Amino acid sequence: MIGRIDEVVFDCAEPAVLVRFWADVLGGTPVGRNDGWHYVDPPGWTRVAFQRVPEGKVAKNRVHLDVEVDDIAQATVQAEALGATRVGEIHVDTAGSFQVLLDPEGNEWCVVKPA
Repeated sequence: MIGRIDEVVFDCAEPAVLVRFWADVLGGTPVGRNDGWHYVDPPGWTRVAFQRVPEGKVAKNRVHLDVEVDDIAQATVQAEALGATRVGEIHVDTAGSFQVLLDPEGNEWCVVKPA
């Protein structure tokens, strides 16, 4: 082992906007270290941070968060009320179910319910 994950960092245009969104999704209190760096410590999980970068998102994320929920449809509606965008329909397979969403800056993530 080399080490452990300290935090997951999203490059973004508006760190203060994304930290509030993700704090509402995952829990925790949004913290602004400075104008270009905000973070939230979700209960029981690794810090999620947001750093301002000059370039915009141009392609699909290579890494995304899966957020486990009890009810995918209900969680999707709640996420949309916070500013998420639904992508397609709920997917169901032998591993469980998931709904792809976009956060306010277009980063893909999923609400999931294992089988």
